Amino acid sequence: MPLTQRSLEAFRAFVETGSIVGASDRLLRSPAQVSRLLSTLENELGFSVLTKHGRRLRLTREGKEFYAETERVMQALDDAERRADQIRQGRKEHLRILVAPFISHAVINKSLARVMERRPEMTAQIDARVRLDIDLWVGRETFDLGVAPLPIKAGAFEVEPFLELPMMVAMHPNHPLAARKLVTFEDFIARPIVSTHARSLLGQHLESLCKRYGKRLDVRVEARNGVIACQMAGLNLGCCLTDPFVALSSGVDSLVLRHFEPQGLLRYGFLYPSWSSRTEIVEEVAEEIRQSTSALAATL
Repeated sequence: MPLTQRSLEAFRAFVETGSIVGASDRLLRSPAQVSRLLSTLENELGFSVLTKHGRRLRLTREGKEFYAETERVMQALDDAERRADQIRQGRKEHLRILVAPFISHAVINKSLARVMERRPEMTAQIDARVRLDIDLWVGRETFDLGVAPLPIKAGAFEVEPFLELPMMVAMHPNHPLAARKLVTFEDFIARPIVSTHARSLLGQHLESLCKRYGKRLDVRVEARNGVIACQMAGLNLGCCLTDPFVALSSGVDSLVLRHFEPQGLLRYGFLYPSWSSRTEIVEEVAEEIRQSTSALAATL
């Protein structure tokens, strides 16, 4: 039996509000109508998505798995409705960007704003996905331009490298290493540090250096993303190895950045979906990002 949009809407509303009553308020339907829509969905699926725990309804294991797909489908429908509304209003220049979130402030936002100033009829949608999930999201989502750290697994898109950055050390201005122009690995391991995720490119670089020199890191704080690592370093809890663009997006104004030796490089690339041609607006935004990031990298 084919799935209906109304039953999927009821399912999403229930999950997001946590109750039949909450879903009914959101959808402007009665609780009885929402209950019938959820029952209809289970009949359409052929399995239960909800189960009773006392007086409350909760998702079954199958319901949790199905909701992940439901959200993708409904998000795509929301995007289509939003785009249709923009076209009706005469806004035909629309750009969908996928970006690693912790670089958007330093890399994407200002570049996009400059293009939109030149194109007053342009609209844009920016979606952020964490670095460690990039290989997954580029294969699942619709976009016109992606901006991501490399390497990335090949897929149904073209990868165009556009920038190389050195890994740098971030710290509080009062940190003992702040007075130096260059921080060596020996300097770095002699003091407590703030570490990032071991699977990150930064973590892998430090791990390889530790193996090469037979050393261990004195980790005072382990942060799961680069922004938090920079914020902890900004509180003088230790220095951290960082992507300089992430450091500039961290919101820590007084953060000191120093070059690191042995140098590790971070590469960024544009991702272009191979199923569609590059439009003039895609090329313009990519070139704006290329120029602004090159200029910013030259100041580091």
